[in-house]
Amino acid sequence: MSDVASSNNTELAPIQILFVCLGNICRSPTAHGVFESVVNSKGLSEHIAVDSAGTGDWHIGHEPDTRAQHAAKKRGYELAHLRARLVTPQDFQNYHYVLAMDHANLNDLRKLCPPSYDGVLDLFLNYSGEHQHLLEVPDPYAGGADGFEQVMDMVEDAAQGLLEHICAVHKFSAAPGRS
Repeated sequence: MSDVASSNNTELAPIQILFVCLGNICRSPTAHGVFESVVNSKGLSEHIAVDSAGTGDWHIGHEPDTRAQHAAKKRGYELAHLRARLVTPQDFQNYHYVLAMDHANLNDLRKLCPPSYDGVLDLFLNYSGEHQHLLEVPDPYAGGADGFEQVMDMVEDAAQGLLEHICAVHKFSAAPGRS
């Protein structure tokens, strides 16, 4: 991508992050909302933009699952403004990082990904500290509230690691006075 940030990142477009799961109503909007909140809390919203999408089209236009919203809200994150959408080949032109929640979605993304894509196509949990050994964020859709809490734990961990990675690679630092 021609606008991938370097050490002179102030004149460039924001680093674009896309989180992807199957239906875009549980895991990827949770990652979207958590990462967006972390980015905003560090004063980096002008440098990093966040979105989410799904590889399946069942929930296009729907807001995140109410259980995902409830688990997020309990931890101070808001997901109600997000709407499910389908990942498209165009996303590989727009996003520097396309991060899948599991291997099945990563494989689907690889099929869509053009050979010319020079961004990062990876599993989200590869940026995790405590949960990296798990590799995948499990789909909580068919389960109960505990699954959504587990997803929140994994997403919060990986979000911190992803932000540290992006800040190191793209030479961003949190605004003074931000925690």
